[in-house]
Amino acid sequence: MRLTVLSVSYSLATVSQNTAGGAEHVLATLDGALVRRGHRSLVLAPEGSRCRGLLVPVSVPFRDLDENAKLEARSRFKQALDRTLSRHSVDVVHMHGLDFSEYLPDSDVPIVVSLHLPLAWYAHCALRLPRSKTRLVCVSRGQARTAPQGVAIDCVIPNGIDLEHFHGVRNKGNYVVAMGRICPEKGFHLAIEAAERANVNLVLAGTVFDYPEHREYYESAILPKLSDKIRFAGPIGGVRKSHLLAGARCLLVSSLVPETSSLSAMEALASGTPVIAWPNGALPEIVRDGHTGFLVNTVEEMAEAIWRAHSISPNDCRREAEKCFSAQRMVDEYVNLYRTLVASPAVKELQAA
Repeated sequence: MRLTVLSVSYSLATVSQNTAGGAEHVLATLDGALVRRGHRSLVLAPEGSRCRGLLVPVSVPFRDLDENAKLEARSRFKQALDRTLSRHSVDVVHMHGLDFSEYLPDSDVPIVVSLHLPLAWYAHCALRLPRSKTRLVCVSRGQARTAPQGVAIDCVIPNGIDLEHFHGVRNKGNYVVAMGRICPEKGFHLAIEAAERANVNLVLAGTVFDYPEHREYYESAILPKLSDKIRFAGPIGGVRKSHLLAGARCLLVSSLVPETSSLSAMEALASGTPVIAWPNGALPEIVRDGHTGFLVNTVEEMAEAIWRAHSISPNDCRREAEKCFSAQRMVDEYVNLYRTLVASPAVKELQAA
């Protein structure tokens, strides 16, 4: 059965393989896979996004991303989403944004919502929508266990990555790496401190979005620490990212919030690079302590683990990625969910009413 799937991004995040956000990477991966499998993929996302299917670009603010900018972006997404559904015959709408409940479509098309962020970050009403046509998906078992009382999660579909984009190298470099959105909750200042304590070079890769709190964090906590040993590489993707991860002694994940997933950790393991992380959220589901990396609780432990990273087998890391983190598995599970929704008698009755 050929499906037409309309994927909807977060209202202020462009979609591409180089975007820092995990939600945007998952959306881009699904879009590409749907096209390759012969389905029709539409992607509603901010202007500047790149996709394999049909892009429906939305003009949204891109500077000074304060509350007014967020309200304006949501309003434009709402208009664009309703307009797109009136022009195209869509089987499923798949929403990925934190603010998805602010621009839900005015239609009877079934909706899949991937909850990429900690459930406590979503509006109370967003997790308690009428369930006749909406399915809530968590991206890890740990995230699903945090569901508030009265919130029913329909299924767990762990994230996956395109394994063929990542490969190991014979000789590791003399540096460690950290990557992601440069913002307070990612705790990159702690990764820097751990690298300094271990006296190793660190490459920090990521994007500083134009939110006031992100800019202030970069300027106060990151910029003053940069030196010959602590380098900021900015946003990277594609071959540059795969080379950076493959050559690193290890990846440091120093997030201060319960991570619902970690694509960068999966990508590191696929590159034969161990991961050192706090045991927050879903990270214990991704990092096998002592086998594919180390779970630590303090900066001092992280620094010490950096020196033990060489004891982790790159081949074991790659095998773990192949076994657990394949994008093909993730896409299969989403496509099965789409088909189940489209074939649901309840949805058919709703659409015929």
